[in-house]
Amino acid sequence: MSEPSRKSGIDLPGASGAVGTTTGGSQQSTQRGMFGVSGSGDTSGFGGLVRPKVVPGASGRPYGGYFDEVVDALTDALGGAEGYDGAVRGAVVDRDELTLHIERERIADVCALLRDDPALRFELLSSVSGVDYPEQAERLHVAYHLTSMTYRRRIRLEVSVTAEDPHVASVTATYPTADWQERETWDMFGVVFDGHPGLTRILMPDDWDGHPQRKDYPLGGVPVEYKGAEIPPPDTRRAYR
Repeated sequence: MSEPSRKSGIDLPGASGAVGTTTGGSQQSTQRGMFGVSGSGDTSGFGGLVRPKVVPGASGRPYGGYFDEVVDALTDALGGAEGYDGAVRGAVVDRDELTLHIERERIADVCALLRDDPALRFELLSSVSGVDYPEQAERLHVAYHLTSMTYRRRIRLEVSVTAEDPHVASVTATYPTADWQERETWDMFGVVFDGHPGLTRILMPDDWDGHPQRKDYPLGGVPVEYKGAEIPPPDTRRAYR
């Protein structure tokens, strides 16, 4: 079996998945404070917090554990290294977890292979969730957590899209458990799952404007009276500005 190419230098920020050698490099920044308070008094109690934020880059072989077996089996199922490279943008191993970044056009195909191939058998999709990284061009990420009940293995798939073109193929035909989870990801983050049987809001009212878990969504709120005092809404408190 030919080994898939190592995509050195690819941009895989936000990957939750390095036991393996990092070939793409890690991105590092510094977080100051808990809520990003600036230009006002500290009302959070965490104004002195300073910590590095490290996002791992693409990992190289060997990945360790069963991860190499999973990637080899997926490469075979995709028809070899060329098929793998056409579907998988890169692999990240971090904290003993494997994340495969998938081209959004191939996510439904890859999920079907992961479920049905005898060497893979990831029968359970336990979670579909969204993440917003506003500093990235492809800011909206969709994470899929898969479990193989046959081989007792877990992996994560991740797809990223832009806010201007937030379309991803639905995987409900392969994993029916994705139905409500894709609806929630659409509701909270605005990712459109093409082919979903009924993509409607599940938490917010049908006529709600916007997607509340995007990082640029306004906090809003209304003043609340408590024991004779008026508590201002979150978007007017200094610690959240």
